[in-house]
Formats: sequence, structure tokens, C-alpha cells
Amino acid sequence: MIKKPWLLYTFITTIFWGVWGAFIEIPEKAGFPATLGYSVWALTMIPCAIAALAIIKWKLEYDRKSIFLGCIVGFLGAGGQLILFEALRDGPAYVVFPVISLFPVVTIFLSSLFLKETTNRRHKIGIAIALIAILLLSYQQKHDVNVKGYLWLVLSIIVFFMWGVQAFAMKFSNNTMKAESIFFYMMLTGVLLIPVALLMTDFSKEINWGFKGPYLAAIIQVFNSIGALTLVYALRDGKAIIVVPMTSLAPVITIIISLILYAIFPHWIILTGLVLAVVSIYLLAE
Repeated sequence: MIKKPWLLYTFITTIFWGVWGAFIEIPEKAGFPATLGYSVWALTMIPCAIAALAIIKWKLEYDRKSIFLGCIVGFLGAGGQLILFEALRDGPAYVVFPVISLFPVVTIFLSSLFLKETTNRRHKIGIAIALIAILLLSYQQKHDVNVKGYLWLVLSIIVFFMWGVQAFAMKFSNNTMKAESIFFYMMLTGVLLIPVALLMTDFSKEINWGFKGPYLAAIIQVFNSIGALTLVYALRDGKAIIVVPMTSLAPVITIIISLILYAIFPHWIILTGLVLAVVSIYLLAE
């Protein structure tokens, strides 16, 4: 793994995002809205960006092309998150998440077409299995929800494309600028969108401002931010068509943690996805 730094960074992202996924609902269930959770996440990106800039001795790239590419990557990711919140207001999670989860398909298509990324037969099989696993791992049990119109579906599809293009843009940007500069602009755009998240928050409802609110959210969101940083490094050294499907298997870690801490046994569909994910990781890691 040391000989393949991209693989190390990929595993770090997958593990950290898996841990983040296992605990992120705690603040929300305690009365701290997801939109405010976004704001906290954006702020936790700041120390990670500072650490990244320190690595390159504060030599941030600020030419027009770098600023444009970095901000595109940031707005696609952070903007997609805010649109997802809106989609979940009127749409059923059991449809929204499976639609969005397959965004690596877009990344794979764009990277193969424009970056001419190719791989061997073993990896191709691993990618195919990963996409199936991702879909199964995103399974949400059907609940009675008040579905309003079809705007939520349109928004879900938009997020699907935004996140798929973001990963491609991140890899593309790594070919012309430093990974640390890319992450800095990701942080900057995330912070700039905080006012939008605040406008989306219903402050008429009671909000938990105690430890289980913003403070616990900050601790948990740090895992998300570090994972985002290592993803940039993984895409700097590795192929997007392999890195993105692997990091999208983070729910495997979430399921394992939930099983250990909460004794929550996954649905058979998710369990099948878990098995396929393990097989996929084995194939892609070679």
C-alpha cells in the first residue's frame, strides 16, 4: 500500500467517511438540523485547508484558471449537498439515495472519455461489482411519506450529475494544479454557501445548541473534512475510475460500526451489498 499512495489515501477517505456516516445522524436526531450541520462541516474544512497549505509552504495558486477550477469543484460538491437537503424535504429517501448513489457512473464515463483512463480486466470487474454494491448499500426501507410532485426527483438527478462531474473535475484539476490549492477552494466555496444553508433552516423549530448539537456535529464533521482532503490526494495519484467507486463504498464501514455499537443487523439487500463491496475492494486494490 505504501508503494501506492493513492490506495492509502483512498482507504483513509473510505474509513473516515464511513465513521462520519455512522454518527452523523446523532446531532440531527438530537434536534440539530442537517442544514446547520452543513454549516459546521464547512467551518471544519478551514483547519484542514490551513494544514494543507502549510504542507506546500503557503504557496497557494491564485491564477484565474486555478481559482475557476477549484471553485467549480467546490460548488459542485457543496452545492449538491444543499440541493440534496431540498430533495429530501419532498421526496422519499428510499428513492433519492439510490438515484444519487450511482454518481460514480458519471465520473467513470467522463474520465474514460476525456482523460482516457483505462484499466485491466480485473479492475473492470471490480468497478462493475462496486457499482452494484453501491446501489444495494444505499437501500432505504420504504416509509409512509408525503411525496409532493416530482421536483424532488429532478433535484436528485441534478445532484447525481453534480457529484459525478465534481469527482471528474477534481481529477482533471489535479493535472494542472496542486491538490492543496484545490482543497482550499473547496473550503472557500463551502464557507461561502453557509448563508444559503442558514436560509434553508427552519429557525421556528426548537434547535439543540448543547453539546449534542453544534459541538458534537463539529467532532463528527471533522472526519468528513479529512476524508475530503485525502480524496483530493487519492485523485492526484490514482485513476478516478478506480478511486471514486472505492470511496463510495464508505457505507461498509458505517454498517460495521452500527452493527458493533447499536446491534443493528442490516437488511438482506444491504448485507448483499456489503459482501459485494468486500469483493470489489479486493479486486480494485490490486
